Formats: sequence, structure tokens, C-alpha cells
Amino acid sequence: MPDPTTPVAALKDAIRRFAAARGWDPYHTPKNLAMALASEVGELCDVFRWLTPDESVAAAADPGLREAIADELADVANIVFLLSSHTGIDLSDAVAAKLAKNAVKYPAPGAGPVDGAR
Repeated sequence: MPDPTTPVAALKDAIRRFAAARGWDPYHTPKNLAMALASEVGELCDVFRWLTPDESVAAAADPGLREAIADELADVANIVFLLSSHTGIDLSDAVAAKLAKNAVKYPAPGAGPVDGAR
């Protein structure tokens, strides 16, 4: 399921089916998912803890660290997808809308509107 060919909807559907098959839906309230997201981000941060800036840039080249980064990044994404599903927020629309807001808030010198922003 590479990024260039995998729609967000397919990822959301896959993680939703995974959770439903295990009976986890009753626990996936927005509050619980937000708390789980914070926990997973902490686990991602732990991979980089105490690395220098240069070491953190090079971390993905180390096979062990790369796998740890990928695992924690996937956990974060899975919870984001679940939170999006359980709140009825279209993630693609939300990202595009926020990008447009940020383009106004943080304009690039001499730049026009951001591609894809609405």
C-alpha cells in the first residue's frame, strides 16, 4: 500500500475493520483516541530522545531505528484515521482547509496560494 497509490479512505477503512474485528469500537471514543494519540506520539518521541539533530536526521538509515520509527509513525497514523472516522471529519478536507489557513497565517515571501489549498 504505497503512499502514491493508496487513498486515505482505504487506510481508514482498513484500520476501522481491524478495530471492529477485535470489538474495540466501544473504547474508541474521541476522548480515548485523543489520549491514545498523545501516548503514541510520546512513543515516537522516545525513538529520537537524546539523539543530536544530525543523529535524528540519520536515524532512518539505521535498520533498527527505521523499523521503530515506522512502527510508531504507523501507530500515530492509525489513531489519527480512527479519530477522523469516529468524529466524522474528512481528513483530506481538514488538511486542505488547515493548509489554506496556514498559508494566510504564515505567507511565504513572494509566494502565491498554496497548491491544493481551499
